[in-house]
Formats: sequence, structure tokens, C-alpha cells
Amino acid sequence: MISYIIRRCLMAIPLLFGITILSFAIIKMAPGGPSSLMLDPNISKGDLAAFEEKYGLNDPVHVQYLKWVGNMVQGDFGNSLIRRGVPVSEMIMNRLPNTLLLMVVSTVLALIISIPFGIISARKQYTLTDYTVTVTSFLGLATPNFWIGLMMIMLFSVQLGWMPTGGVATLNAPFSIWDRIHHLIMPALVLATADMASLTRYTRSSMLEVLRQDYMRTARAKGLKENKVVYKHGLRNGLIPIITIFGLMLPSFIGGSVVVERIFAWPGIGMLFIDSAFQRDYPVIMGLTVISAVLVVIGNLIADILYAVFDPRIEY
Repeated sequence: MISYIIRRCLMAIPLLFGITILSFAIIKMAPGGPSSLMLDPNISKGDLAAFEEKYGLNDPVHVQYLKWVGNMVQGDFGNSLIRRGVPVSEMIMNRLPNTLLLMVVSTVLALIISIPFGIISARKQYTLTDYTVTVTSFLGLATPNFWIGLMMIMLFSVQLGWMPTGGVATLNAPFSIWDRIHHLIMPALVLATADMASLTRYTRSSMLEVLRQDYMRTARAKGLKENKVVYKHGLRNGLIPIITIFGLMLPSFIGGSVVVERIFAWPGIGMLFIDSAFQRDYPVIMGLTVISAVLVVIGNLIADILYAVFDPRIEY
């Protein structure tokens, strides 16, 4: 197991560097720059040149990248160009816990809701229950997250007043676990919606295939109860494809958090990424790109380990 994890981590190193090269090149090709957004339009050319010289913005692109990589491998992502003097690592660490909390809760919600409903749909194939789950899943896949979020705010926050419209906690209120949960419910549900729908469909398809296997019929012929046959003998094999799909879906949680955090004013790295992109704050954008890539690599590593645990045919 240890050697497997080490190999996977070593394989991730060139991948991460490839991501940084592409991201840096795309950022530099974008029109405009931080100096055009943060400085007085009437500034003299000399002062503009001094600003670009101070932050290395007039260096060739490859020189800027090599300088950034050299600092990055030492754990230094530089300072924000817009919020002068504020370290990028400090800005990310202030926001990262909120995004991780949102991702973990939405992931757990997607799993604990989709897998049971997928199993029920497979066991009751071509019944009203199966059709209801199928139609609901397709609606979840077809409906954009931002629209669901806006409708939930309109209904539960504006009309009914049950939920807060956004934020991570009530302003100027003492710390309360319930208050944090209250603010977390709607963003987590919205972020989990699309993945919940697709996981339900994949679970149903996988379990339908497992339920038809010979060893399942043998277990029933031995007189085992249906629940024991399904959940003890069938579920483990049925979850093998789901783990693979789950690993591929992890990037969608990070990408989806950008939209969801903006809608619900959730102070996470998604919202910070949008603000930094509009302000052309290159060091912050690159720092967030690296952190997001690392999270995706870690998530896929966890999925690979779980895949090997559930499937004894896989060797480390």
C-alpha cells in the first residue's frame, strides 16, 4: 500500500507541473493585466514601468514562470498584486477550510442519498418507484446549479424565511454550530445536486448488472434473505464502478464550488478565484490553480485506493 501511494504521488508531480505551465500560459495570453486595473489611468509611463519592474511583469514569460516555480516549490506563492503585501498563501488558507467543508458535506450528501436510491431503483425495476427516481435524476442532471441555487434562495430565504440568503455565519453573532449548519445546508445541497443525480443513475445501472449474476441467484437459492443477498453479496461488487466514477467527478465539485460560492456569498477559494480573475491578480490565480490541482490529485488517489480495497482483483 505504501509503495502504491508513493508511486501515485511521484506520477502526480509532472502532471502538476504540466497544469501550472498551461495555466500560466493561458493567464499571460489573456488581454489586459493587473496594472491596467489597479492603477490610475493618468499615471506616467515611468511610474507604470517602475510598477511592472517591481513585480517582474515586464520579464519574459518563461522567466516569470521559472521565478514563480522556484518560489512555489519552497511553499511561497508570492504576494497579491491587488492586495499589496498580503501573501497568497495566507489568503488561500483563510478561504480553503470553507471550501473543503462545503466539498466534504456535499460529497457525503451525494453519496448517502444517491447510492440508496440507486439500489432501490434497481431492485424495483420498471415500477413507479423506479420511474420516479429516474425522472428525478434526469431533472437533476438537466437543471443548472445556478438556477437551482437562485430558486432555493427565492423560496426558502425570500418567501419562507427559513434559510439565510448567503454567507458562512450570521454577522456579529456568537459562534454557533447550528448557525454554521443553517448557512451550509443550501450551498451543499445545490453543489451535490448534479453529482447526486448522475451517481443515482450509475448505481442503478451497476446494481442491475450485479443482481443478474449467477452468484446472486446461488445466494438466493441457499435461502438467504433478499436484503442480505443485496447488501452483503451484491453491494460491494456494485460499488466498484461507482468508485471509479466518483474519482472522475471530484473535479466537478471544485468547479461547481466556484458558481455555488458566488451565488451564496460563501467565502471560499471559488469566490476568491472569481475575484482574482476579474482583477488579473496572477499570483493568486496560480496559487489557487495549484491548490485545486492538488485536491483533485488527492481525491483521485483516494478513489484509486478505495477501488483496490473493494476489488480484490486489483493489486497494489
